Amino acid sequence: MNIEFVGRNFQIDDRVRQFTEDKLGKVTKFLAEPVEIRVTLTEEKYRHIVDLHVSHKLAVLQSTEETAGNGEMYDAINAAVDKLEKQARRSRKKLTDRRRRGARNGELVPAWPMNVLERGSIGGGSEPRIIKSSNLEIKPMSLEEAALQLDGSKNDFLVFRDAANDQVSVLYKRKDANYGLIVPEA
Repeated sequence: MNIEFVGRNFQIDDRVRQFTEDKLGKVTKFLAEPVEIRVTLTEEKYRHIVDLHVSHKLAVLQSTEETAGNGEMYDAINAAVDKLEKQARRSRKKLTDRRRRGARNGELVPAWPMNVLERGSIGGGSEPRIIKSSNLEIKPMSLEEAALQLDGSKNDFLVFRDAANDQVSVLYKRKDANYGLIVPEA
């Protein structure tokens, strides 16, 4: 990620630079590498204007926000980054939908059966008792998309087909709030 700062009638100090870089860190997780960002900070009388121009491998995003009156540059930066994040999410979702469109147009998405077994019925020498049965769809997606989907899921795991290497992988939530990834050997 390469960030270029431009100040027009505004002195960019380390605090503003660090604040902007931290805020932009949220946005870059939705973008494809390489990412080039140009941040233009302008101060005109009582207005603070932030112009963000982000170009990455797949698209170009742009956001301009301003605060008037006694608003600060930080408020304008927050508003511009929030607007940019919405654009990035929308762009990522659009790309994901395009990838999955093939599955909706007749190409079957494989599904694996998933059974929930009663804890006490295992190991007693008899058949384990199935409490709930469902199917898991194995959708192609990147690791980042899988992490985003796992965050919004009620389950603690997600089975997906990795778009990079076309292998079935399992991403799961660990007790230490990190993620674990299980990838079978090729």
